[in-house]
Amino acid sequence: MRSEAMQSDAVKGSPAGPAAAPAASPEYRAWAVARVKSLIDGDEILADLWIEGEISDFKQASSGHCYYTLKDSQSELRCVMWRNQAWRLSWRPQQGDAVEAHGYVSVYERGGVYQFYTDTLLKGGVGDRWREFQALKTRLEAEGLFAASRKRPLPRWPERIGVVTSPSGAALQDILNVLRHRYPLVEVVISPTLVQGLEAPVTIVRALDALNALPDIDVVILARGGGSVEDLWAFNDEAVARAIVRSRAPVITGVGHETDFTIADFCADLRAPTPSAAAAAAVPDRQELQVQLLAHIERLTELALAQIDQRRERVGRLWERLRRQDPRRGLAESRQRVDELLERGRRALRQALRLQRVRLEGCRARLGALDARIVLQRGYAIVQNRASGQCVRSVHEVTEGNVVDILVHDGRMGAQILDKEPYGIGRPGSCASLEAPSP
Repeated sequence: MRSEAMQSDAVKGSPAGPAAAPAASPEYRAWAVARVKSLIDGDEILADLWIEGEISDFKQASSGHCYYTLKDSQSELRCVMWRNQAWRLSWRPQQGDAVEAHGYVSVYERGGVYQFYTDTLLKGGVGDRWREFQALKTRLEAEGLFAASRKRPLPRWPERIGVVTSPSGAALQDILNVLRHRYPLVEVVISPTLVQGLEAPVTIVRALDALNALPDIDVVILARGGGSVEDLWAFNDEAVARAIVRSRAPVITGVGHETDFTIADFCADLRAPTPSAAAAAAVPDRQELQVQLLAHIERLTELALAQIDQRRERVGRLWERLRRQDPRRGLAESRQRVDELLERGRRALRQALRLQRVRLEGCRARLGALDARIVLQRGYAIVQNRASGQCVRSVHEVTEGNVVDILVHDGRMGAQILDKEPYGIGRPGSCASLEAPSP
């Protein structure tokens, strides 16, 4: 930082230690604190200064007033720009911007600090440190260290989490509180490190490598609380970035606040805005798990009851089928069927016998009507040719002189044909005379 040196002999002290009490004299008097401020305010050089430096921690309050720090490699200067000057800015100062500022130096009485009250702020370019940051970011991005395809998914149910942070910082307590509240089952392995200063990058790399040597670390949290850009600069170191990339376990960064971005954030598998958010991202929420577990239990219970009902219904159907297919039931039905068939057979047989008996009686009646003896009893006779034994049915079958037998119902008689006369030749109703043959 370049500034005009303040030259004043108003207050002098011994370099070897505190000044001795002055001897009493009429010229000695002690100055009030406000008089020191008046000395600064009355200095013509401090009343009209141009200062060049690098913007850091620029903030604009809701009132419109702007507060920031100008710094160089050796020192820092707190600055204020009131609202009526800030509205004239055509650009918004960013972290690392190199600027030239005009204003005056005065003392903030309540805080007891001197500040540079700015009325003009000119953008001079990007500061050296910011250019270094951008150059490293561009180079690592070109190597693929920021590629989304390289990012590894976080384990859903981590059992062991490594934490790289300062053991005395508030960030560690925030992380432990979140883990204890959200997922108390997880084991935490703390790998202590410095989180700011010149030695911080080396210790961060050493702490990450120590966790990387353990075989059962599921995820690593690299974190520190908020601070200025200078406080967070250790996380912009190339060695830290490469240590994150070569970690076997996924790495979550929670460095600073939500508006702070470091090289470590770009290399990490997941960037969280704060250490607490990093812890929350590393583990599931116990309360959400309880809700999900209860929902799963309820669902499983419903499914189990539905399965039981289905199996009970199926068992009922199978039991009914078994009951219907019971051999004893089949035997009983078969026995009943046999009895029914036997009864039907008996009825059919009796009916058939009755029909045969009726048919036999009819045949017997017909045979009786055709019995020659019965016919003979009515006065008819049968004539047989004695020589041939054939019945004589026509007068043409015998000749005169033939001997015939005449059968009547109670015996036989012999006779000889004396003459014959066919019907229709003699007198109607005449009968041939018969004469018994000679013995």
